[in-house]
Amino acid sequence: MLHPPETIQPSKRLWSRDFVFFFAARTVSILGDQMLVPTTITVAMLQVGYGVTGVGYALAAYTAPLALLVIFGGVLVDRFTPVRVMVVADVARLVLYGVLALSFAAGTPDLWLILTLLALGSIGTAAFQPGYASVIPRIANDVQKANAAIRVTEALMTVAGPAAAGLLLAFSSVSVVLALNAATFGVSGACLLALRLKISGPSRRTPVRRDLVQGWQEFRSRDWLWGVIVIWMFYQATVNGPFITLGQSLITIEHGEGTLSLIMSMFGLGSVVGGLVAVRLKPPYPLRGGAIALIGTAFSLLALALQLPPPVIAGGYVLQGAGSAFWLIMFQTSVQTKIPPDVLGRVHAYDVAGSLIMKPVGQMAVGPVAVGIGAVPVLFFSLTMLLATVGLLLAVPSIRNLRRVS
Repeated sequence: MLHPPETIQPSKRLWSRDFVFFFAARTVSILGDQMLVPTTITVAMLQVGYGVTGVGYALAAYTAPLALLVIFGGVLVDRFTPVRVMVVADVARLVLYGVLALSFAAGTPDLWLILTLLALGSIGTAAFQPGYASVIPRIANDVQKANAAIRVTEALMTVAGPAAAGLLLAFSSVSVVLALNAATFGVSGACLLALRLKISGPSRRTPVRRDLVQGWQEFRSRDWLWGVIVIWMFYQATVNGPFITLGQSLITIEHGEGTLSLIMSMFGLGSVVGGLVAVRLKPPYPLRGGAIALIGTAFSLLALALQLPPPVIAGGYVLQGAGSAFWLIMFQTSVQTKIPPDVLGRVHAYDVAGSLIMKPVGQMAVGPVAVGIGAVPVLFFSLTMLLATVGLLLAVPSIRNLRRVS
């Protein structure tokens, strides 16, 4: 039997009981994720001898299924309610990453096993992610402030996660970090079960194809939304995907695992700053402000390309984190306040799929390209493409002139 969507009765105060449990679930799951990606995966693949190319394959396996299958997660969320789907996804990831931890504890796992378990875990994330976007408007009256609060804790965990992973890797092993990552999904699922979102209305039975078509129609009818996603596909393939793989691999190889953890923590610190700014700053044209903030990423690319000292690279990552966080909050808030709640899961799923589909392409391609022409030319290319991305976002009228919902 299919279940109806949850009744939307958001609390007028931000820190309601439901928001506290949701905030706790998000905090602990992000802590585990940040311990896993990119620090533990990068170190694990390099330790067992798979190299930068192996790091790219692992990160792509972690990302690609999410991009390909998240639209079906959106259908599940809109049919069965967000919390039910999210809890099932958490249980699945608890089991899968537990198996991955055991495989590293037993010795050196085959590459195919690592990639398979990461891919299956990513399928769980594909079911989970649309629900995350759908829950916030149901439990918070001020959606931007709720998104900013969540982003701040995500950023703090981006600081704590790599630092904790680096400390654990120094004194224990990859398998220990993976086991802790698996446990965070159990805690997240328990917190989500404590939410008290009301259910009302009759059950609906519609074909999956019709649900997908309806979500697509809602998505494509908004020029600003699909315009952002098309531009973001370009950004993921030429900037973010290559930079995640190449940048973190170079830092690990040239400066060590401890420096990688510290620099990734600085990215998280910058994200905290971007989130705190978004709590107060509500630009009338949110996507315009968010696009300008993305320029912060140029400093981290430039610092690595010029082979500057680690403290300067860390400063670049602070600016990148702040700009990326502010953009993400502006975009998420625009989607959550301008899309009807009964199709928000599916529309958000198309948004996530389009945003991520080209990321693994960049992640997998950068290793061979960097070997062929060198890392520095690739970094300068990504810097140029970043500036082109910002220019495109500001050049499209429907993106540049999109107004904030009060």
